[in-house]
Amino acid sequence: MKKLTLFLLLLNFAAQAQDKITWPDHKKAVIVLTYDDALHSQLNVAIPQLDSAHLKGTFFLTGELNSQTIPQWQKASKNGHELANHTVFHPCLSTDDNPMASEHYTAYRILHEIEVMNNFLFAVDGKKGRTYAYPCTETHVGGKDYVDSLRKYGIIKYARIGGDANAVITDFKKLDPLLVPSYGLEGKNSGTQLIDFVKKVEASGGMGIFMFHGVGGDYITVSAQAHRELLAYLKENKKDIWITTFQQAMDYAMKANNEKK
Repeated sequence: MKKLTLFLLLLNFAAQAQDKITWPDHKKAVIVLTYDDALHSQLNVAIPQLDSAHLKGTFFLTGELNSQTIPQWQKASKNGHELANHTVFHPCLSTDDNPMASEHYTAYRILHEIEVMNNFLFAVDGKKGRTYAYPCTETHVGGKDYVDSLRKYGIIKYARIGGDANAVITDFKKLDPLLVPSYGLEGKNSGTQLIDFVKKVEASGGMGIFMFHGVGGDYITVSAQAHRELLAYLKENKKDIWITTFQQAMDYAMKANNEKK
């Protein structure tokens, strides 16, 4: 009986090993740095720090762009950062102190707004095949879930939701590409806390996604120092960690998962 139990355990471990994705260049894990809401602190602090460390991020932009910031976002795109969709008006439940109440939306209205933002972003960077982040991580508008509507119309490749420090992705077979979890930071996170999440992802051999807002300013703010410490750790460990954009990470993961089927 003990031999049979051991045999079954070995089979289980072997199956888990086969299910793991082999990352590019023998990397052990993947980290994706994402930033929401097109904030000035991202242009003034986060992007310069990323560029200095030669790392790339994904920026989920809203319609809060203007003649001064658009050239800056265009430059960021040319430097390899991903510009992604966060709707035009960022609708959320009115309880979230948001000026655009999502309870007054329909699925058609939010889809149309996402499509308009896709066109807006195309005018900024000339790229197609956009990714998306749900405003306030809410997948409902007007009291109804719109994920399947988003899936049906195919205007978004992948979509990110929220989560916590346990949002480490290892089971890509069960991963819904329109419900990809992330570590939603609450602000004032220390560099040590950020690095601890990376270490957890490394140990899992999977993928971890950070959801930043303000960096050294604005709101839900992580200090410039904590962000710099995280980037320094990632840079020092680039041999073992693939740091890439949301779309590139998901493109690779989905293709590798399909090849295993």
